[in-house]
Amino acid sequence: MFEVVILSVAFIFGIAARQLSLPPLVGFLSAGFALNAFGPSIGLPSDAGPMLEHLAHLGVLLLLFTIGLKLNIRSLAEPVVLGSSFIHLAITCLLFTSGFVIFLSLPLDKAILLATALSFSSTVLAAKVLESKRELRALHGRIAIGILIIQDLVALAVLSIYSGNSPSPWAVLVFLVPLLRPVLYWLMNAAQHDELLVLLGAVLAIAVGGMGFEAVGLSSEVGALVMGLLLAKHPRAQELSKALWGLKEVLLISFFLQIGMAGLPDQDALLFAVILAVLLPLKGILFFALLIAFRIRARNAFLGGLSLTAYSEFGLIVAASILQEWLVPLAITVALSFVIAAPLNRIAHQLFDRWEKHLLCFERHARHPDEQPVDLGNATILVLGMGRTGNAAYDFFTDKGLAAVGIDSDPNKINTQRHVFYGDIEDVGFWHHLDIAQITAVTLATPELESKLIATRELREAGFTGHIIAGIHFQDEAEPLHAAGVDQTYLLMTGAGIGIAEKTWECLQSPPL
Repeated sequence: MFEVVILSVAFIFGIAARQLSLPPLVGFLSAGFALNAFGPSIGLPSDAGPMLEHLAHLGVLLLLFTIGLKLNIRSLAEPVVLGSSFIHLAITCLLFTSGFVIFLSLPLDKAILLATALSFSSTVLAAKVLESKRELRALHGRIAIGILIIQDLVALAVLSIYSGNSPSPWAVLVFLVPLLRPVLYWLMNAAQHDELLVLLGAVLAIAVGGMGFEAVGLSSEVGALVMGLLLAKHPRAQELSKALWGLKEVLLISFFLQIGMAGLPDQDALLFAVILAVLLPLKGILFFALLIAFRIRARNAFLGGLSLTAYSEFGLIVAASILQEWLVPLAITVALSFVIAAPLNRIAHQLFDRWEKHLLCFERHARHPDEQPVDLGNATILVLGMGRTGNAAYDFFTDKGLAAVGIDSDPNKINTQRHVFYGDIEDVGFWHHLDIAQITAVTLATPELESKLIATRELREAGFTGHIIAGIHFQDEAEPLHAAGVDQTYLLMTGAGIGIAEKTWECLQSPPL
């Protein structure tokens, strides 16, 4: 009965949210509150809470594992990540602590703990938003995830100090974990594809990373993240991430339901949540200001700051351990911040375009190294998106003797020897500093329809009159691309079928050996 009620209610509320042009997670949060109020009357078992909490924990572990698969550990040591994390934490804690002491008359120690819980940003929401838009490896995505990891480590330290739990002496063994990389690589190769690959990911995230770190007194969340980091450079790391996608998404539904089921609010809890929701924009504004101070351009500072504008689920973990009386008010606060932040993040690029003139006034003249203008040299063919499709197109052009250049927002794909450079094609500012005078044709090989549309519009507005050819995954993507200025679209799966047929035809024409 547990599965029937949970899945049915979550689906109904998720569909309702989608019909209102809201992300499904907003519906899942609402479903959690509905289950809290009416669950027993519709057959929800009394022990559903712990079961849901367990499933939610598994979902978070898988999420952090997949983040680790896409993360470059060096990005955590960047000044913009460390500086923004700790400065934001210090300012937010100071302001919230002062407010709680003055207006709520809380003891200083509880005020500090509550302020610390509210200073963090939501890892789950930001990761899901960035992942859904495929921006985890864009500059603002890397900065946001780096800041979130630093915050999570601080949260774990706070829990260890105030809960009285300290790591066991065996915790020093985690420094030997990197030595397991050859074994993990062998397992990846042995698992190959499909169900064994999914099972391997689940075992590494939940059993080895999660339970293993927990057994020595460390956070299971950090353990899952570390296991992902160890595999990040494996050639099939992204295949593993995609293989786990469906399982992770289903389990994360439990996380959002759990927040709603944390408890029904009274009048004081609702007032507390509403006041903090009103203050929520200050969190994003402070992140924006800090990123600007660290030489990040206005667009990336805005997108990164907005993705961090939600109160953290780690606040609930802190409350459950050492601030039990604040669990329900914090749960309502976190849920309300999700309801506000999720729709805004969905239209983040449109919001920046609308406010661009005002936000650009805050930019510094010096720029982050990843945001330097791209020099296309003598290239005549521009390939946007250097995944498998883009790389194949780039190699084809170079084999034909054409001067090609590739652009991708993932720094791991940058290779100046092959003339592949970093650039975020959804950034209007990127196009303003790009000299396309010698380009005669553009191949759009990015996976997202929105990025293709933005690139096409910017190219045409810049006066580009050459050919634009776009690869598409679905036939209904063709019409909006043609309307934006694309000359031809190419259905990628159809192309794959034609390629196989051509090889078959060649074999039929060749005499048997």
